[in-house]
Amino acid sequence: MTAHYVATHPQIQPTRLLLVDDQALLRRSLRIAIDREYDLTVVGEAGTGAEAIAAARVLRPDLVLMDIRMPEIDGIEATRQIIDDAAPDHTRILILSMFELDEYLYEALRAGASGFLLKDARPEELVDAIRRVATGESLFAPTILTTLVEYYLGHRAVTEKTDPARLSRLTTREKEVLALVGKGLPNDDISATLTVSRNTVKTHISSLLAKLAARDRAQLVIAAYESGLLVPAPHKTQS
Repeated sequence: MTAHYVATHPQIQPTRLLLVDDQALLRRSLRIAIDREYDLTVVGEAGTGAEAIAAARVLRPDLVLMDIRMPEIDGIEATRQIIDDAAPDHTRILILSMFELDEYLYEALRAGASGFLLKDARPEELVDAIRRVATGESLFAPTILTTLVEYYLGHRAVTEKTDPARLSRLTTREKEVLALVGKGLPNDDISATLTVSRNTVKTHISSLLAKLAARDRAQLVIAAYESGLLVPAPHKTQS
């Protein structure tokens, strides 16, 4: 059905995906879930970070579903090299993990990952996440995103945590949009919060990406915290 739909709708250009995980069974499950969607197609698979880097260089996928813990080269280094090799704004990385607080997730974000999803997500959640990351509109669930960024900032040196000068080129409205992006809000929610059109939000985000030299929204989130615009909540200790 997918192939027929695309054949009869030539204007459709499916998002091309590379699946990276050391478990063949999981890759097969992911492929089945993805290939039945008319606007998504799997163009390759890899079982290690080294294979992922090599495959990405040849296939130039639009998006890579990337595991973190793998033999040889892990998902963090693979992400870094794929992003470095990719043409600007071309390949995006969606990280797959078993745990919300995986100790390597914040490093993956810094390496250039554009999204994060738990491996136990439902198929419809997976498909939605792929589409959102591919368009750059929404990258993480707000709770996961906030936790991830707070964890990242909590492991940096105190002197590196804030840089207010990063905001000097931004307008007041752009700062408001940046703060809401930093909280994990998608465009529709930002539009409703500020009572502006969705297109206006997209224009502000494009300006933020340019002024802050950010690759995508994930980097805008980091910029919101690193600039001091948002302050991480204190970590709670478990009793």
